[in-house]
Amino acid sequence: MDNKIYHIYAKNNCLYHNLEKKDFEEKWQLLNVMVGLLKTDYSEGDLSYIELVTKVGAGGQSTHNPAGRVIHKQEWEEDSY
Repeated sequence: MDNKIYHIYAKNNCLYHNLEKKDFEEKWQLLNVMVGLLKTDYSEGDLSYIELVTKVGAGGQSTHNPAGRVIHKQEWEEDSY
C-alpha cells in the first residue's frame, strides 16, 4: 500500500492537493505538456510538488523527489490537509 500523497503547485498557487500517486502522475504529466504547448504565464520551471508520507496520528513528512522541486513550508504555516 502506497501511503504517499502529493500537492502540485504552479508558482505559489496550489493547483491540486491530497492526490494519490496515480492521480498525481496523470496530472503532473498533463500539466508539464500543457505549459509547454499553450501560451500561459507559466513555464515548466514554475511547476513543483510536495510528496508527503502519511502517518497514523501525525502529519505528513516531506520527502524529495528529483523529478520536481520541493516547496518547504515555513514553520508557522499550517498543513493544507
